[in-house]
Amino acid sequence: MAVFINSVRMPEPGDTSLEKVHPRPRRPFRPKAPLSVLALIALVLVLQFLFLPQYIYQSDSPGAIKLSQHHLHKLEAGLQKCKEYNTPPVQYPVTRAGSRSNPRWNPETGQKQTIFLKNATLFDGENILRDAVDIVLKRGVIKSVTKSGSAIPEDPVFEEFDLEGQYITPGLVDMHSHHLAFAWPLLGATADTNEKGLKTGPLTPQVRIVDSMKAYDIATTIIASGGVTTSLILPGSVNIIGGEAAIVKNLLRSGENSEEVVEEILLEHGVPQNERRRYMKMACGENPRRLYFHTRMGNSWLFREHMERARELMVKQDEWCLTAQAVKEQGDVEVTRAFITSGPVNSATDYLEYESSIAILRGQVGVNIHCYETEDMEDMIKNSKEFGFRIQAFHHALDAWEVPEMIKASGENITIATFSDFGFYKKEAYEANLWAGKILAKHGVPVAYKSDHVQEETNAKYLLFQAATAHAFDLPEDLALQSVTSVPARSLQIDHRVGYVRSGYDADLVIWNSHPLTVGATALQVYIDGRGTLDPKVVEDSGAANAGKSNLKAPIIPTVVTAEKIAQFCAEAERPDSTLVVTGIQQSYLNEKYPSSTSPNATLVISKGRILCFSSLLDCAPHTDSSTTTINLENGHVLPGLTAFSVSLGLSEIPVEASSLDGSIGKSPSSLEADNVVYAKYGVHLEGRGFGRARIGGVTRAITAPLSDGFAGGVSVGIKASGNHTVFDGGIFKDDVALHFHVGQGAKADNLPTISSEIQKLRQILSDNKGKDNIYGQAANGSIPLAVHADNEYDIMQLINVKKDFNTTDLVLLGGSSAHLVANELASSNIPLILTHPRPAPDTFPKLNSLPGPPLSRHPATALTEAGVKYAIAITGESDCHIHNLLIEASWAAKFAGLTKGEAVGLVSWRVDEILGLSGDGGDEKDFVVYEGDPLEFGARVVLGVEGGDGRVGMCWPESN
Repeated sequence: MAVFINSVRMPEPGDTSLEKVHPRPRRPFRPKAPLSVLALIALVLVLQFLFLPQYIYQSDSPGAIKLSQHHLHKLEAGLQKCKEYNTPPVQYPVTRAGSRSNPRWNPETGQKQTIFLKNATLFDGENILRDAVDIVLKRGVIKSVTKSGSAIPEDPVFEEFDLEGQYITPGLVDMHSHHLAFAWPLLGATADTNEKGLKTGPLTPQVRIVDSMKAYDIATTIIASGGVTTSLILPGSVNIIGGEAAIVKNLLRSGENSEEVVEEILLEHGVPQNERRRYMKMACGENPRRLYFHTRMGNSWLFREHMERARELMVKQDEWCLTAQAVKEQGDVEVTRAFITSGPVNSATDYLEYESSIAILRGQVGVNIHCYETEDMEDMIKNSKEFGFRIQAFHHALDAWEVPEMIKASGENITIATFSDFGFYKKEAYEANLWAGKILAKHGVPVAYKSDHVQEETNAKYLLFQAATAHAFDLPEDLALQSVTSVPARSLQIDHRVGYVRSGYDADLVIWNSHPLTVGATALQVYIDGRGTLDPKVVEDSGAANAGKSNLKAPIIPTVVTAEKIAQFCAEAERPDSTLVVTGIQQSYLNEKYPSSTSPNATLVISKGRILCFSSLLDCAPHTDSSTTTINLENGHVLPGLTAFSVSLGLSEIPVEASSLDGSIGKSPSSLEADNVVYAKYGVHLEGRGFGRARIGGVTRAITAPLSDGFAGGVSVGIKASGNHTVFDGGIFKDDVALHFHVGQGAKADNLPTISSEIQKLRQILSDNKGKDNIYGQAANGSIPLAVHADNEYDIMQLINVKKDFNTTDLVLLGGSSAHLVANELASSNIPLILTHPRPAPDTFPKLNSLPGPPLSRHPATALTEAGVKYAIAITGESDCHIHNLLIEASWAAKFAGLTKGEAVGLVSWRVDEILGLSGDGGDEKDFVVYEGDPLEFGARVVLGVEGGDGRVGMCWPESN
């Protein structure tokens, strides 16, 4: 037996072959324990698993009680969120005297003493009151507004100011700004307005602008000095959903400890978090399309997909909330435990990424959409209907004037937060219309003007200027003032505390040196929460107090002339052999031959494009007969045609669209070779949107330099702005005006890596080409002006030294943001300046020392005038959309520099010609323009423009789109 066993092969796992040869015996199973015992064990196990947890939870052990309380706490916390989900934004009652306090006020830095402002002319947020008023401010609130002389403050001690009829308005409300998030000076390290991470993509509702804000931005104080007391700070517009915005008061360090704390500059500082207003920034059109390369339909799909997901989560939230309420009412500890511990599938109370989007669907977040074009606005209105959210405002919206009824038909009272004249800088902005405000208002669409504050061109300090411009283009006076006060406040649902000067409102108001809609209107004092933010001594030194004293009436907008009369007059005026009579000329700024009129009502006779008589109606009678065409003006003015140093007129139609540009010189080293210098005359076009704006501003000639983003600037050309010429028949009045270079940060290149090397290269070009018969040689010997663009004072100092070392050059400085710091040296070196920054801003590091202007500093024109610098004025920017405002800018500068109106006209006409050597062009007969209204104030209209060279009528009642 033993031998047999040892000889048998042991099976491998799973091998059954041996079983077939030697089957195992079958034996009955005999349990080692009785069945009754096994059954008892099974019963105990079942009882343990079924009832032991309940026993544990029902026990009074400290751990069990604590765990039970934890579950109840989580249930209550979830239900509290459910309550918040379904709580609509706070609806505040009508504000009345004594009905509220200012939650921002504190005893340490808040208004300490009662302020009594008497004898004020008040625009209260709705209209200008007929009678003078007295206003009392106390503890950050407007305590009373009464008819002047009817009451005095109850307080025994108060500060009293007699305004002698000066205007007061509510603090201005800017519903679109980026300051604090993108602080001045603009630096890459502080560019925090657009979240462009690969992880987040174009949908970022979860980000918040408060997390980017810097409570030390110098722009905030500058903005406040323009009367802007409240601003909506928005994320940028590269994302379809850009993130949550926040409203601030523009008063830094306003908390109890005077520290740079973001929370303390928020409008709703002191308001419970769950009662605060919320705002979301969205964007459609070019910006998100350009960054993420989606089409409009792709962007729309991404948006709809996101909102549908948000809606799904909202439904889950609601289901959870209903279930949670039922669980609470049941009161069963085990059911509560099971519900709370059941996992994320059922506990959808906390979707942080989608929280803001869900809140939009619940009506708790105001939606503000960056949207320019009609198709984009239509699409977003459809989306809002699909998902059931309300649009507070379309921002920018430069095409809105084309679809006012569509906007109104949405039924949501959508505000159009737009620009008054900024446009053309991209395709979306190409339909910008100066009369848009008037058109929208006529259709009952609310219009607000906003800054889009980032750089100098959109400096929020000058928000009121936009309202004034809109008024100049026929928006009624009260609506123009409402557009920067009560309309944006109402749109943002903060009109219970700002946007009006009424009892119970925040003590945010502005005292102006003139009517707020006049040229150069400047704040004398800005109250924020009852605190005066301007130093009276600084204001006095800035010249603000004297600049507008005599200008307390609203600008006069000329009566609209019918299209039929215009057509009849212009048909006759444009005939080469016509004789025209213009009566009602009140002022002339032409020249010595036609000086300022001494007659209160002079007559101008124009025959074949030449002035035949300019005198009294009686004196001019012999030059007229029954066949002459007469137009009677009420407040006629005659000026020389303006000469604009343009941004890119004739070379750029839409700056970001390559097919609409002549092209840019670039930064290649070969561009500096004399044979490769670019001449604008070879690429210029003589039509476009900018030309239309030029004509309505009285511009008859323009200087345009080649487009350049580097050191080499090419040779500029002189062109006529009438649109009646080609390059074959006099459209170019001077082929080569000046040779241009750029010095500064933007001119750096691989071959010119420093500003030092730029100056060195300029010196080398002048030295190496002296005596040569090329364009550089002409610049070196002074036969063509050498125009160098520079802003920083140290760069300008280097150019002054260049002039000293190469004294035969006719050096002209362009730009000049910080020229006031070297004004004496410019004057003594006989270097003229074309000031392209008449209202500069310290928006970049090289311009950090530029003057912010009254009421915080003197106007740059004041410093230049006092130093004796020969200067003219031009307007810079992304496009030539502001070119029509040349006379307005000149008038503004003149008011602060103490210049006469005639000298103001010269800043944008003959002074430009003198500086660039153009005085002899056009012969003895110069271009002249006839206006209805004073063109140095808002609202004047060009009636007629005559070209001096051939006497052709270049423009007649011109319009811009």
